[in-house]
Amino acid sequence: MDGHSGNGGENLLFLTDEQLRKGIEAMFFAYRGFTSDPDRLLEEYSYGRAHHRALHFINRCDGTTVNNLLAILGVTKQSLNRVLRALIEDGLVESRVGHRDKRERHLHLTDTGEALEKALSEAQRKRMRSAYRTVGPEAVSGFRQVLEAMMDPDMQRHFRTFKE
Repeated sequence: MDGHSGNGGENLLFLTDEQLRKGIEAMFFAYRGFTSDPDRLLEEYSYGRAHHRALHFINRCDGTTVNNLLAILGVTKQSLNRVLRALIEDGLVESRVGHRDKRERHLHLTDTGEALEKALSEAQRKRMRSAYRTVGPEAVSGFRQVLEAMMDPDMQRHFRTFKE
């Protein structure tokens, strides 16, 4: 690697404050686009992004414990309990007592929860698929490397536990 990007030979070894500022702004605007489609759907249920994240990770880790979900989401127990209470009361998530440890609660999506999670993630997959196709495989790989490098080490460990 020679420290240059493919577009115009921009030197990546010595990034200026302005280049970093543009990267930060790109993250803000990309996140806004990435969340806009699910936000509209969540609004119909009076849910927020915390509900979406909970549904996503319960789907990815069927049977996960509340404590594991706390570690993944990095929220307070009180905040997660509020979100889970709504999702359980609305019939989207089931909380089952653990077989080995009766104190543990294992979380599963109901059919209704799976349908909502699928609708939310499909909107994001569509946007991401389009962007990935636009920029090509080399840029996709670089993008993922940048995102992973920005994660705290414990979040990198969580991220790497998910199946491809």
